Amino acid sequence: MRHSSLFNPLNSAHFFFTTAPQPCPYFSDRVERRVVTELVGHDSQALHDQLTRTGFRRSHGTAYAQACPNCNQCIAVRIRAREFSCSRSQRRIVKRNKELIANEVLAIANEEQFILFESYQNSRHAGGDMETMGFSDYKSLVEENSVNTALIEFRNNDRLIACIIVDKISDGFSAVYSFFDTGFESHRSLGTYMILWLIAHTQALGLEYVYLGFWISKCQKMSYKQNFQPLDYFLSGNWVPHDGMEENEIFINI
Repeated sequence: MRHSSLFNPLNSAHFFFTTAPQPCPYFSDRVERRVVTELVGHDSQALHDQLTRTGFRRSHGTAYAQACPNCNQCIAVRIRAREFSCSRSQRRIVKRNKELIANEVLAIANEEQFILFESYQNSRHAGGDMETMGFSDYKSLVEENSVNTALIEFRNNDRLIACIIVDKISDGFSAVYSFFDTGFESHRSLGTYMILWLIAHTQALGLEYVYLGFWISKCQKMSYKQNFQPLDYFLSGNWVPHDGMEENEIFINI
């Protein structure tokens, strides 16, 4: 790995590393590289805040952005929460889940969460890297960072059925990872509902954005992110509104 301190948004020194090429998890004929920095030190929250607002994503105790050779398919996206209004189908999803109780809890892993997490991986991501995660790996996912992180638990009659890990930043929330009981009445669309809840929570607090991480136009698993309009795309170093824009128009602007 190479390192550099050229990108230094804060007063103290932070080193940014470029990873070696690795097989791309989305396109079998490509490799990926990332620019990575550790979120450590007294100003780790401020650094994370700035990096999130410049298209970076957090994983455990690091923040990263894609720096892939000859590819720009991964685009950071965020929802403009203040302008968001549910579509008819989204209103139906909210109504179906109105009896669910949401509670914010500390980012501390427990066995109840892990059982739900493990079941979700086996059901939705069989054969993926996360399917083999044990409790210690899940604990690392939740707790291994020095930024302001929380878990939102969703319960039905005290039964934990869904959970989303979120980072709190100055202008909103970053959705880190979500999982849910896939056998709990599939028509409820729990994944979508958690994002809708987070948007409403962001609105209630008078904040601006829900950061959804990366969107990839040709990845079916990420296509749901376009259902939350209006969206901003991080293109050429700036957040640009592309409400309902066709994907060929997006890539013309990169």
